[in-house]
Amino acid sequence: MTRHAFEPTEFHLTIGEHQPVLRVQPGDTVATSCVDAAGLDRHGEKVSDGGNPQTGPFSVEGAEPGDTLVVRLDAIRPNRTRGHTGEVVAERVVTPWFARELPERSADDTDWWELDLDRGTARLESPPAGLEGLNVELEPMLGCFGVAPGGGQAISCATSGQHGGNMDYRGFREGVTVFFPVFVEGALLHVGDCHALQGDGEIVGSGIEVSCDVEVTVDVLKRKQIAWPRAENDEFVMAVGNARPLDEAVQYATAELMRMLRQDYGLDYRASSVLLGQLIRYDVGNVYDPAYTMVAKVAKRYLPRR
Repeated sequence: MTRHAFEPTEFHLTIGEHQPVLRVQPGDTVATSCVDAAGLDRHGEKVSDGGNPQTGPFSVEGAEPGDTLVVRLDAIRPNRTRGHTGEVVAERVVTPWFARELPERSADDTDWWELDLDRGTARLESPPAGLEGLNVELEPMLGCFGVAPGGGQAISCATSGQHGGNMDYRGFREGVTVFFPVFVEGALLHVGDCHALQGDGEIVGSGIEVSCDVEVTVDVLKRKQIAWPRAENDEFVMAVGNARPLDEAVQYATAELMRMLRQDYGLDYRASSVLLGQLIRYDVGNVYDPAYTMVAKVAKRYLPRR
């Protein structure tokens, strides 16, 4: 088990079969950094085009199609004291009639936030009336990350799919372990799009976008085949569906959670139907981008011991 320190100098706006920047072994840890969604680095300098630039990819030795890549999010730490968000909710998340009442966006459509990294808080630099005293606690997360989707595809970091991508789920935080299906040799893990804080759905088109330092530990589950990203933390097991319309994302997430309960906990579909009928919980990831994200989860305390 080795800890690799990697400082990126170039970034990708797609997740695909790009030349790996580092080859690591299962059990290794990668410590690296990510620019923000607009391509600004820790100094606020623009070093990449915008569009959720990705660091990587990192090739994990031994990962092959049909395996599962394990990614433990060990650390997600903003490394800059200014972050930015969109100003007004997207028209698609309100009714068409209500959308006519929304204020027009400014030319740059940007609110800037001052981050206190020692206290873990943020406040608006120029707050609108009524929010002068707003002070929020940071909950850093990764908005866009995943593995190469296979088939020679390079999928825009604006969207998401079975490979992961721009899911913008606020639950992808430190301490969470995420599982991805492997489609190509080495899996080719990409990471990026750090948010210091984000509400469910990313309804203004952004979280508090900021550059960050990221540390992940990777592993490979040989011959374990999953269809969609999965995750777990101390309390829940989770399955992710990325699709549009939203009901299709719900279907993918629910079906994957039921497959997980059968595969990992021995619950057949009759048993998981009873369990999830009363105990399933749904979290909304992204409802702004081309594919929406839904997360289906159930508390571990109700599951058989593995």
